[in-house]
Amino acid sequence: MAADQDPGLITPSASETIADVIARMEQIDGELPRKDGVAYFNRLYLQVTKAVQAAAASITFADPDFTQRLDVVFAGLYFAAEATVGTGATCPIAWRPLVEERSADRAPIQFAIVGMNAHINHDLPIALVQTCRELGAAPEDGSPEHADYQRVNGILADVEGQVAGWFETGLIADIVDVTPADVDNALAMWSIADARDLAWEHAKLLWRLRHDPSLADAYGDVLARLVELSGRGILV
Repeated sequence: MAADQDPGLITPSASETIADVIARMEQIDGELPRKDGVAYFNRLYLQVTKAVQAAAASITFADPDFTQRLDVVFAGLYFAAEATVGTGATCPIAWRPLVEERSADRAPIQFAIVGMNAHINHDLPIALVQTCRELGAAPEDGSPEHADYQRVNGILADVEGQVAGWFETGLIADIVDVTPADVDNALAMWSIADARDLAWEHAKLLWRLRHDPSLADAYGDVLARLVELSGRGILV
């Protein structure tokens, strides 16, 4: 890994199950101030995770172990970034817009989306590669893992329809801080499923570069910095 590449990206998560992930998010929610940029993202991530878990209970996955492990590894990268809040530790590059601006005067939906930007556009490709390495799979189109990944995309497409309501009912942010038009406009420009599709493509490229660490590090660093730049744009 290059010296200036994100710290902590491949740190294993202490979580072992989705229930552990949810419990950790609930703990974070209790630790952070109510009106905090990271808290807004954490609450959104928590609600999405719960909704996906409930919907997935009725779906038969081709490789359920892969799907669960991916979720745990994926969440672990967010937990590593969140752990830098208030500690002085170096924050992963892609997460710096959210962590550095968490107390700024911005709309809650901006913080939530900048968190999704960092987590899906940057962390998810890395989580995919790490999970494939662990379980002897590969991010290949047409594979059982890809089919399961797309099944989750279908669930998320339905969940996205619930997000605006979570803001407008005070689940994510206090109603007084929410402008419905801003939420609707922001969500109209963001698609979790589309971002996940792009993350899969990044994972395929990282997988092909896995035997050339210098190229993989360079690609990962460029991806992190592009996500950082887009994150800062979201918070303007």
